[in-house]
Amino acid sequence: MLEVEDLHVSYGHVPAVRGVSLRAERNQVTLVLGTNGAGKSTTLRAIAGLHKPDSGSVLLEGQQVLGLKAYKMVRRGVVLVPEGRRVFAPLTVTENLRLGSYTASASFDKRVAEVWEMFPILHQRREGAAGLLSGGEQQMLAFGRALMSEPSVVLLDEPSMGLAPAVLDVILASVRSMADAGLAVVMVEQNAQAGMDVADELVALARGEVVFAGKADDAAAKSSVLQAFLGDAALVEPTP
Repeated sequence: MLEVEDLHVSYGHVPAVRGVSLRAERNQVTLVLGTNGAGKSTTLRAIAGLHKPDSGSVLLEGQQVLGLKAYKMVRRGVVLVPEGRRVFAPLTVTENLRLGSYTASASFDKRVAEVWEMFPILHQRREGAAGLLSGGEQQMLAFGRALMSEPSVVLLDEPSMGLAPAVLDVILASVRSMADAGLAVVMVEQNAQAGMDVADELVALARGEVVFAGKADDAAAKSSVLQAFLGDAALVEPTP
């Protein structure tokens, strides 16, 4: 379980995250919503060790991990899939996956077989350059690379960005599959309607603060409340 309490993060003297708290449990997807500049990505980066928080608490299975470097967080089982996928374009699909496997205790062959099973298209493209994959395939590769590290917590930053509706369905189904396989998933999304289809818990941010936290089903029943906080972000449609 991941527990974040009263997290504060600044860029210089400008506060970006002000007292954010959230929980992520195994077998669940915690969805983080908010408009641009609400502090969503900054929260993920701080949890992942890519940005040093000012204060707060980040507990992983009850142990304090606040402020650990990113590589140490990966070794602890917390991995970030960044916005924009960030695959290594000149490298093959297999080479990208191998780069994600260095902290894993299981053999590469065992881990990669699980990725091939989840994303058969990556197996078909395994010797091709990652930069030649479609946007949806690159997102699958980014997911697969994260899973190669044997994580317990997966942080996803805008996985739907730039994807067509048909591909979005596949990507979100993969998110749900990761949670159902026993992982704790924290997903930042602007496409609220799509994200809530697979979410268990919801945290909505505005101006760096939590304005709603609770069950996703409860939030769906209060769409007018969400829209008041999120504006157009509550109604974002995927790219055609």
